Amino acid sequence: MRKSQYSDEQIVKIVRESHAQGVAETAKKYKVSENAIYIWRRKFGGMEPNQVSELKRIMQENARLKKIVAERDLEIEVMKEIAAKKW
Repeated sequence: MRKSQYSDEQIVKIVRESHAQGVAETAKKYKVSENAIYIWRRKFGGMEPNQVSELKRIMQENARLKKIVAERDLEIEVMKEIAAKKW
């Protein structure tokens, strides 16, 4: 998928504008498809611009924690195999 030329904060502002002025007019103004605006509405519908940066931070932290848990699970499985072979 192609990366948007707009930041998430800008997308939230565009979505808010589309609610006020209409999707077709906003799409023409920012030179994006109407479909893109509808997708952005689903993703960022009720957010404020400052909430987007918090969401990104939380998502990065969540990904980091998932990676740590996966590594720990792998270590536990290896230790179980080692323990089973010793007996």
